[in-house]
Amino acid sequence: MITDPHRAHARPPGERRWCPIQAYTVEQVADILSIGRDKVYFLIRTGQLRSIKIGKLRRITDRHLAEFVTSLEEPSLEEANR
Repeated sequence: MITDPHRAHARPPGERRWCPIQAYTVEQVADILSIGRDKVYFLIRTGQLRSIKIGKLRRITDRHLAEFVTSLEEPSLEEANR
């Protein structure tokens, strides 16, 4: 039986591929956004920036950061009604 070497590592249909997610510390996010650490905690506390907890550690994933930046780019309802 001859097998295709390109398909030797093919995943079965429906199997998910693991993609690494970057998770930043509050300090790293503060550096990325060029804001203070307290401001990052304020954004988390007010729900403007999502985060996760791993034990006692607070982390912001690359997805959370992208959603936050996108929310800043979208015009607010007040601006749209002008």
